[in-house]
Amino acid sequence: MKTISIQTPTKGLISYTDHKRYLWLLSLTYPIFPISALVLHFYTGNTFYLWLPIIGSYLLVPLADWILGEDTANPPEELVPTLEKDKYYQRLLYFTVPLHFITFFACAYWIATQNLDTFAYLAVAISAGMTAGLGINTGHELGHKSDPFGRFMAKLVLAVPGYGHFCIEHNAGHHVHVATPEDPASSKMGESIYRFALREIPGGFKRGWNLEKRRLKAQNLSVWSWKNDILQSYFLTAVMQIGLIILLGWLIVPFLILHNIVAWWQLTSANYIEHYGLLREKKDNGRYARCEPYHSWNSNHIASNLLLFHLERHSDHHAHPTRHYQSLRHFDDLPTLPNGYAGTYLIAYIPWLWYKVMDKKLLQLNHIQGDMSKVNVLESKRETLEKRYANLITS
Repeated sequence: MKTISIQTPTKGLISYTDHKRYLWLLSLTYPIFPISALVLHFYTGNTFYLWLPIIGSYLLVPLADWILGEDTANPPEELVPTLEKDKYYQRLLYFTVPLHFITFFACAYWIATQNLDTFAYLAVAISAGMTAGLGINTGHELGHKSDPFGRFMAKLVLAVPGYGHFCIEHNAGHHVHVATPEDPASSKMGESIYRFALREIPGGFKRGWNLEKRRLKAQNLSVWSWKNDILQSYFLTAVMQIGLIILLGWLIVPFLILHNIVAWWQLTSANYIEHYGLLREKKDNGRYARCEPYHSWNSNHIASNLLLFHLERHSDHHAHPTRHYQSLRHFDDLPTLPNGYAGTYLIAYIPWLWYKVMDKKLLQLNHIQGDMSKVNVLESKRETLEKRYANLITS
């Protein structure tokens, strides 16, 4: 373990050891889960193994979160600048990027060269799509940083799921409008994940494109310029996916379609659970209050955070978006998810269960306490929700 220290005038010597330093390597293993499944399938011929990445993600990881519990430890604030200068953490992100390409091409090759039945074909395509969805998470962490190489790597990895608009949409769109009715990536109380997806996915594409168009216009450049960051990523997506069709034939087309849809669905699932029903106060001047940690649902569950570069400490991330994953903090009294992300996704996919678990948690948050004016609610469901939770609503 590596210990860092600093001498301060008021607190004396402060030392910190990141006990998760080498456990962050688990975030590199997650993108290659499908590769292990392909290897097992090759040696055994048993198509059950092709489903292991899906079973692992949606059953074993939530179980590990439940067993291992949560980690609420924070690094000393005085040592955060030193911790964030440690290149080890950034290199892990860089090393993850090529793994997403390896898994994508390996799964495509397996689809084209193995005599797979329909269920085996689906297993490989869904596993590849889930991994590409993780690529959006890798791009998310890289895209928030100021170094040019990191931003370049973000564009590369976002080409795998065909989501090249994400960084500009997320940074200049979602982070500006998060937890407001104007944000297509913030879900509303009473809105199912399926209804949300119909608003969020096209809304993200449209907002990302408009933001990039505005950026280029300010530089007197056409939106079709090769300096368009979105087009650069889309171009790589087109080269990869059209190239695979040419090389491997039309059998690969359903794989690519399902791969892309599943990848996008992974991001939609995350966006849905991260800000459900949370609302920033609108001031008299029409502007919204600054985003605070309680405007995001948080999770400190150990297993899934180690697999996702601390994505689930989302409250600190939105309050302080440039903060690096290794130094994201726990805060007391935050909106807290019932499990890590994968476990919470399973609840979200069953709307009646999601409402049963989350609506009361939402209304009972300390900063809301039953006040519906402090909730981002789906207006068409407001009257129904007010009747359903009349015993919890104060105003």
